[in-house]
Amino acid sequence: MNPHSLDSDPALNEDAGALEEEVLETRQAPVGIELHGTRLDKALCALVPEFSRSYLQQLLALGAVQVNQRVVEKAALKVKAGDQLRIEMRPTLQSQAFQPEALPLDVVYEDEHLLVVNKAPGMVVHPAPGNWSGTLLNALLARDPGAAVVPRAGIVHRLDKDTSGLMVVARDRLTMDALVTLIAARDVSRQYLALAHKPWLGARTCTVDRAIGRDPRNRLKMAVVDLAQHPGKTAKTDFALVSGGDEGALVHCTLHTGRTHQIRVHMASIGHPLVADSTYGGHPAAGMQRQALHAFRLAFVHPMTGKPLEFHAPLPADMQAACDSWGLAQSA
Repeated sequence: MNPHSLDSDPALNEDAGALEEEVLETRQAPVGIELHGTRLDKALCALVPEFSRSYLQQLLALGAVQVNQRVVEKAALKVKAGDQLRIEMRPTLQSQAFQPEALPLDVVYEDEHLLVVNKAPGMVVHPAPGNWSGTLLNALLARDPGAAVVPRAGIVHRLDKDTSGLMVVARDRLTMDALVTLIAARDVSRQYLALAHKPWLGARTCTVDRAIGRDPRNRLKMAVVDLAQHPGKTAKTDFALVSGGDEGALVHCTLHTGRTHQIRVHMASIGHPLVADSTYGGHPAAGMQRQALHAFRLAFVHPMTGKPLEFHAPLPADMQAACDSWGLAQSA
């Protein structure tokens, strides 16, 4: 079994219409007691997790799914334990992407329930259009074959491709569910170091409490938005100056929420875009060619043992060199 895809992944533009002529695989899947009473579309996601939910819903609409030898197109149908499902499908880039790859992985902590990794800059967290291999998920599958039976190989939160630093990963479904609950309750402390353009003026600390949504002028990026006029979600970040100079500043960032590009958007909103973050007004400087953001501290109570855990990851070499070139202290 392969890990689940993320429901929020971008659409894969799969040509479902071609399924009527090109059936490359037929799956037989019995419904177990754990899925009794589940909607058919959700049961399909559990039984063939390497395919996206939207793709499986397309299969239903095309009549490519049978329940007990009868074609069923109704996604809301409740399945029963003992039902026999027959699914006609074809492979997709997404389903073929969930493969183990022996990639370098910096593991800073590991036990039977979870591990903490220090993600390198440039590594994508999970396969998606444009990045079907070389991801953290592929590395996790190669490191631990047991990750294949955990949804998304145990990944419970993300870092942008060019953001480096600490991430916690579950090694079993129970731990994964518990970590998701901790994150949703904001009981996982995530702190970052950001290298920003422009001298830091005024108070050494500030809080930005402004909603974030799709930029109304450019849907490919995020922006601070007025919820009365545009869709979005509340977002709150604390900033504290670590070291400042004439060229820019090293800033300690604490997330209270976890919105897409939150630190990058909030920093830009106060006039301090991240170095080399061209999406939000930054530009390469001090040798940095990727956005200067590093998740340096991660702290939470172990969901299985109750033990408080705290981890630190030093600045990666490129950010260290950039701070040195600007004469900025690196302690936080």
